[in-house]
Amino acid sequence: MTNPETKSSNGVAEDRANPTAKPTLLARIGSAFSGFFPSEPTKHAPSSSNELAELRTGLAEKRNLMAADRTLMAWVRTSLSMISFGFTIYKLLQTFRESGGPIIEKYEPRTVGLFLTGLGTVSMVMGTIEYWETFKELRQLQHFRIWRPTFVIALIMSVMGLSMFISIITKLA
Repeated sequence: MTNPETKSSNGVAEDRANPTAKPTLLARIGSAFSGFFPSEPTKHAPSSSNELAELRTGLAEKRNLMAADRTLMAWVRTSLSMISFGFTIYKLLQTFRESGGPIIEKYEPRTVGLFLTGLGTVSMVMGTIEYWETFKELRQLQHFRIWRPTFVIALIMSVMGLSMFISIITKLA
């Protein structure tokens, strides 16, 4: 025997056998909250192999773009670690020197700070260039907006690293 209840267009369960029956309490609660949640989009099954190929190609392009975003974020994390560690080492060694603590002379605070900050900045610029090249290739296949959040963060990190590098150079140790 089949279930005589069906869902109407508004999502409320209705009894087919008795159209005058009231919807169940659960169905009324569900319909009260249905306005808060977006309805499911109508899924269109590809009707030909060409449509299926286009759908899969579009999804592959999006996956490639997301992979490029993740790679750039890995560059951002790595360069942020190097820049912040370089600046911290610089400030720490500078404080030791000012307090008269022992420091090996060939490892001046400025040299260590410049090396790590410069390395982080160079890695950020290299990662941004790599991302831009990948992005240009992907844009030939499908239109993506240029100002993606990962790209903006990478540009900010590049400028920040460069400013840290310049601030260490301008300080007289």
